[in-house]
Amino acid sequence: MDTIYLHHPIEANTLKKRPTVLALGYFDGVHIGHQKVIKTACIEAGKRGLEVAVMTFHPHPKEVLRKQTEPMRYLTPLPLKEKKIEALGVDTLYVITFTKEFASLTPQQFVDDYMIALDVKHVVAGFDFTYGSLGKGTMETLTFHSRNKFDQTTVKKVEQDDVKISSTKIRELLDEGKVDEISSYLGEPYQIYGTVIDGDKRGRTIGFPTANVEPTDHVKIPKTGVYAVSFFVNGKEYNGVCNVGYKPTFHSGATAPSIEVNIFDFDESIYGSNVAVSFLRRIRAEKKFNQVDELITQIQKDKEEAIEYFGEKSI
Repeated sequence: MDTIYLHHPIEANTLKKRPTVLALGYFDGVHIGHQKVIKTACIEAGKRGLEVAVMTFHPHPKEVLRKQTEPMRYLTPLPLKEKKIEALGVDTLYVITFTKEFASLTPQQFVDDYMIALDVKHVVAGFDFTYGSLGKGTMETLTFHSRNKFDQTTVKKVEQDDVKISSTKIRELLDEGKVDEISSYLGEPYQIYGTVIDGDKRGRTIGFPTANVEPTDHVKIPKTGVYAVSFFVNGKEYNGVCNVGYKPTFHSGATAPSIEVNIFDFDESIYGSNVAVSFLRRIRAEKKFNQVDELITQIQKDKEEAIEYFGEKSI
């Protein structure tokens, strides 16, 4: 897959233009609804003998257009989004740098500069996709703005148990710690990528050594608590139990949660390794213990509960 980064104003004549079917959207998470849009574009491209392209935006429009008290947290930071889109069989990914200048384009200017000028022959997007200044362009207005240069397919709302599949819903589940429900919307367990860094090594002293994972910048982290997880490192998958939180038994005043994984049946040095953590089930909330012995007893219970979960899962 070719990834092409576009900055407004673009000079379309400098690009290697090719007739394409274009899927449009922000696609944070590349969840089942997003996949339906992209797979529909792949089907339409196959019918027409054309390549399939996806157009997305970065950073998130909310980061640019709204005052944010907290940095935007992504379900799929851009490198992961690229990887997931490529896996769907896309030929070209256009990533438009989202700026206030770009946001001020009229719907017609957006269509002229970013679809017609790129030789798009067919557009696929979700029913609620909007474009142009203040989101005034919709899938209903796209027919007019296309100037008869391309046609379109609108993908209807995709639901799970009568609930719309959306990035917003997945974020809500993460905030509630309901990670076991996320696969129904995302198509797979929620996963974060990161690097194993040096920690305080306290887990080792109490018999539960952990990998301290520094996640990718601006990634959405699940609610604090203890989770059964799958841990991926050096091409292998391991079961484990993960604490997301502020380690209140040992620390006070921490400003950001840590992610520490006790990996079962594992005894290797992986400092500096790139890893992934899949969150499968929340076992309990984070808790402050008065004595270290109480913490050790609880961690052993957490581990036993996680092992029982993986045993049930394998049946």
